Amino acid sequence: MSDHDEQSANRLRKELPDEVASSAGPDPDPDAEPPAAGAPQDTRPERNGLTGRQRLLKGLWPPRLTRAQLIVALLLFGLGFGLAVQVASNSDNDSALRGARQEDLVRILDELDDRTQRLEDEKQGLESQRDELENSSDQAEEARKQTLEKERQLGVLAGTVAAQGPGITVTIEDTKGTVEADMLLDAIQELRAAGAEAIQVNGVRVVAGTYLADSGNSVGVDGNKINAPYRFQVIGKPQDLEPALNIPGGVVQTLEKEQATVTVERSSKIVVDALRAAERPDYARSSSQ
Repeated sequence: MSDHDEQSANRLRKELPDEVASSAGPDPDPDAEPPAAGAPQDTRPERNGLTGRQRLLKGLWPPRLTRAQLIVALLLFGLGFGLAVQVASNSDNDSALRGARQEDLVRILDELDDRTQRLEDEKQGLESQRDELENSSDQAEEARKQTLEKERQLGVLAGTVAAQGPGITVTIEDTKGTVEADMLLDAIQELRAAGAEAIQVNGVRVVAGTYLADSGNSVGVDGNKINAPYRFQVIGKPQDLEPALNIPGGVVQTLEKEQATVTVERSSKIVVDALRAAERPDYARSSSQ
């Protein structure tokens, strides 16, 4: 290239915009040797002076979490924590049962089977009532009969109606005076859980709102003092009620540790005739129209 041509090229480069000049790239070195034929050439584009590997690392780190990804991560963490707690709880229960004797395990299984059967019987009874209402030609008359039956059942639960049926009699002898109100309350709660439908203690009807309290050397039931021996008359399925009191660590073992004597007798007819006066609530009213 002559001096005149080189001066013309420099003058043209100055007149072009910087962006065009930069995109055109630097002038080739006239003294540089051309690449040998067949030699590999670096054709990778560079942006902002970064190679392809550097741009890849920059895109991966630091990670950019969207709000949806963050919510999913929190939900997965909560699910995992809940599963861990459940597994730990099951392990504790398994450890407690693993140390029980074989006869205790058999008794517990029998009680669970009895409760399952009782619930299944109740389910079938409700389904029968539903079918009778649906298939009865005179639904109004059928509804009236069921209403009267339900009224009698509620009267038994409320203690306003006498009741009789199969059940058990529990007698607690307390010669040492060590039996307290909370022990008798535990016995009542265990009997209720086992399906007791009516309970009477030393002539006092036990209802949903019954409370027990220590009163000197005696026990108060709804404000009525009762003394040992404590005699429970309970209506329900004897096969469910008696095992519920004799489970390991249950009511009988607790009372015997206090040097009390517990006697349980099954009977085909238990009479619960102590009555409670029907009380009208001060504030609650029926919401049905």
